[in-house]
Amino acid sequence: MTKLLLRALAGETLPVPPIWMMRQAGRYLPEYRATRAQAGDFLSLCYNPDLAAEVTLQPIRRYGFDAAILFADILLVPQALGADLWFETGEGPRLSTIRAQADFDKLKPADAIHEHLAPVYETVRILARELPQETALIGFAGAPWTVATYMIAGRGTPDQGPAHALKAENRALFEALLDRITEATIDYLSMQVEAGAEVVKLFDSWAGSLKGEDFTRYTLEPAKRIISALKARHPGLPVIAFPREAGEGYIGFARATGADCVAIDNSVSPQWAAEHVQIDGCVQGNLDPKHMVTGGQPLIDATRAVVEAFRNGPHIFNLGHGITPDADPENVQLMIDTVRGA
Repeated sequence: MTKLLLRALAGETLPVPPIWMMRQAGRYLPEYRATRAQAGDFLSLCYNPDLAAEVTLQPIRRYGFDAAILFADILLVPQALGADLWFETGEGPRLSTIRAQADFDKLKPADAIHEHLAPVYETVRILARELPQETALIGFAGAPWTVATYMIAGRGTPDQGPAHALKAENRALFEALLDRITEATIDYLSMQVEAGAEVVKLFDSWAGSLKGEDFTRYTLEPAKRIISALKARHPGLPVIAFPREAGEGYIGFARATGADCVAIDNSVSPQWAAEHVQIDGCVQGNLDPKHMVTGGQPLIDATRAVVEAFRNGPHIFNLGHGITPDADPENVQLMIDTVRGA
């Protein structure tokens, strides 16, 4: 029997939607924290195939999600392209910056990333062997705009200001960087599929800071290019696109890019998304992650509201963004039980 997630992605309306959770392998789980301590640091965990596979499998063992998502990080691609990458404890990632032509010229070509990323492909191979038969395996990458914002600023920023500034001041350099990331992303995701990923997801976490023509050129068009290239190499491959906080930009995004599913954040209501986005196919989302912290009857009510809103079309149940480290693992179980009607 075909896996539930793949059936929803193929456009089937199911009586109970498949469930997985962004960042489901993560700091809210004690077993994750133990494995990360064993690895030594975050990047060592990402590049240790046995341990990365272990943390990917942990939430599947604990909860029986319908999909596992490869444990990695969107910034591994910039590192593979030659950027310096490190993590400051309690502050997050830091990278060497791309702000001038000389910085860009030091980057490697897109097809030179694979040796560096070989441990990630090995993680995928392990997962393809070890996951339960009914559990789908999702590979992923950051979308070019979001990855570029980190490469230009050297860190996460509240408004992606440095990337917007480079876009305004040196459009040619900005677009060359996006193009290099786009090519690398196609190759990276293609290798994940060859290693055993059955679905891939494109995370454009900062899509919402692009407006109008910029949204079309730097979120929609790269997604279309990546999806088209992947489907040419891997016919039938399902792709989930997540242009977070796109608002009205969610409308028609699947049609315009060729995505099989659009993941939506919790800044739009499920009722609105059912009316405007689900008409084009599968929608993924969109419970507010805060419910994983607070729990109780509001969690049950909000979960039921999401399921109800999307019940007349293909739907994958998920959060509107990643689960946070302060979430209670018991609330995750309550969410799953509510969706599955236990």
